[in-house]
Amino acid sequence: MSALPVSPLRSPGPPLRPPRAKKDESFLGKLGGTLGRKKRFKEVSELQEEGKNAINSPLAPATVDIHPEDTLLEENEERTMIDPTSREDPKFKELNKVLIDWINDVLVEERIIVKQLEEDLYDGQVLQKLLEKLANRKLNVAEVTQSEIGQKQKLQTILEAIYDVLRPHGWAIKWNVDSIHGKNLVAILHLLVALAMHFRAPIRLPEHVSVQVVVVRKREGLLHSTHVAEELTTTTEMMMGRFERDAFDTLFDHAPDKLSVVKKSLITFVNKHLNKLNLEVTELETQFADGVYLVLLMGLLEGYFVPLHNFHLTPENFDQKVHNVSFAFELMQDGGLKKPKARPEDVVNLDLKSTLRVLYNLFTKYKNIE
Repeated sequence: MSALPVSPLRSPGPPLRPPRAKKDESFLGKLGGTLGRKKRFKEVSELQEEGKNAINSPLAPATVDIHPEDTLLEENEERTMIDPTSREDPKFKELNKVLIDWINDVLVEERIIVKQLEEDLYDGQVLQKLLEKLANRKLNVAEVTQSEIGQKQKLQTILEAIYDVLRPHGWAIKWNVDSIHGKNLVAILHLLVALAMHFRAPIRLPEHVSVQVVVVRKREGLLHSTHVAEELTTTTEMMMGRFERDAFDTLFDHAPDKLSVVKKSLITFVNKHLNKLNLEVTELETQFADGVYLVLLMGLLEGYFVPLHNFHLTPENFDQKVHNVSFAFELMQDGGLKKPKARPEDVVNLDLKSTLRVLYNLFTKYKNIE
């Protein structure tokens, strides 16, 4: 009986990411000695300055007259950047931190540490390792690629593999090779949120995170800018793709009087078995939140003793509770049940609807067991 993956314990000092090949830090080295790179450098500086100006006059054309030959933006081409004020929003900062911590937890054994999403993920190396770990598959791509062409080719392969994972489940794809390689933080965040939700990451993303995005577009040789609101997260339930309503949605919204009947039936069911261990449940909302009763209940329903070293009999923190619930979910799958739609974190966080869904699935299968 294998253990369901849970969030690894974070080490106090995770190992550093393997150093990249040291680049020439001289001015000429950074420019690459080519006119194209010189234009790119100038373009980025001017775009950043234009983004700052756009905050005060979002609908006005750029005041600086930029000749088309001095920028890599083609006529009517546009670029986006996050409004600096949005970067300071506490919920936006929290979203970044939660995702960075999650990536570092997943890749701790790979000796990789991410500090800044747009700087560490644009070349595809971290995304490759992350997908391989999450999907338990090996991607046939070069380990280290220095050239821009090589990086984009590698990134294309990685993103195609991500498309294959996400598309069948209806995820909206809001990123591409150019946006990721161009260090577009909004696109990178959309990608990471989709991966975290799809693979049921043991994290809780802040809900309803939006940012103001400055859209810069070249028109008649000038840069014009506007502000657009971009939604990065909604509710956990919506992001998990639970758009179909079930019986519990109906009970909560339209028949709260019948909800008490369902809860009473489930309490009778679980106590019928937990009483064999001299245990009793009176509050569904709280008594299953640490996962202990769920684990013990699965052992009773399936007729085996669960070794105490496989779970925390007296969990002391959130992670240990998540471990217990995740382990109970694994026992359910071993017993022939489908993977629960509820996230372990939802049960631990006292989400009654998630807890009822889990218990009702057990009731449906085991209600006739004595």
